[in-house]
Amino acid sequence: MSYINSKRSVGDVFAGFKRQITQERVDAYAAASGDHNPIHLDESYAASTQFGTRIAHGMLSLALVAEMLAAEFPDTWHDGGKLKVRFSAPVFPGEIVSTYGEITEIEDSGERKIATCTIGCKKPDGTDAVVGRATVPLE
Repeated sequence: MSYINSKRSVGDVFAGFKRQITQERVDAYAAASGDHNPIHLDESYAASTQFGTRIAHGMLSLALVAEMLAAEFPDTWHDGGKLKVRFSAPVFPGEIVSTYGEITEIEDSGERKIATCTIGCKKPDGTDAVVGRATVPLE
């Protein structure tokens, strides 16, 4: 769903989406990114870690947040959008995560309006896997 950016307001909540993080998705992300850390790919290695099993790449969860922002701001996200996040919990293959966001401030920088948004990706139990903020040009 596309919005006309000039009509965005403080308090707008993003549609977000749910996505299952499968091991196949983790494997594909490893191949695309070149990150072949065994914590993501090798079950026997991952079993010896603090997590006890494989975990998804943090950047895979963040990529879902970026996908949501690109859908919410199709004309401007790729022209100056910025993220500041922290990875707060691992996502395990098989989990269904949910992206979310909300505009908390709109500032006129002189050249263009900039929206500040709270954003994140939640695990099935409601724990944030990724949490932070995004700034997005509106015009």
